[in-house]
Amino acid sequence: MTSEQIPFEDFGVTSPDPVDYPDVGFRVAEAVAQGKFERGILICGSGIGMSITANKVPGIRAALCGDTFCAKYSRIHNNSNILVLGERVIGVSIALDVVRTWIATEYPGEERHARRIEKISEIEKKFNGGGSRD
Repeated sequence: MTSEQIPFEDFGVTSPDPVDYPDVGFRVAEAVAQGKFERGILICGSGIGMSITANKVPGIRAALCGDTFCAKYSRIHNNSNILVLGERVIGVSIALDVVRTWIATEYPGEERHARRIEKISEIEKKFNGGGSRD
């Protein structure tokens, strides 16, 4: 529990040894996609690798946010279900503000945003099971 009394499960790193971020990112994204958790938070050096990893999982809308504006609107407009932070590019106090804002902001479900999220889901369905073009 945090000082805000928000229950959580830590999927993260337990030693100072290097870790492959896709392993952690996938575990969190999979747990959110399966409905074990409503939302998740991922942190890596820049946040980019975790964002890419999490967004490969169908049903995930991971948003890399470095400020409270992006955190708020990732929820209002995109119903983001994973918040991603870059530890090397955001200060602790800003990161805490971003997390608080993201957690406190509910998705209002307005028709125009719901329509756009559905379009994202349709793209996801189109390529589900398809290979990467890397």
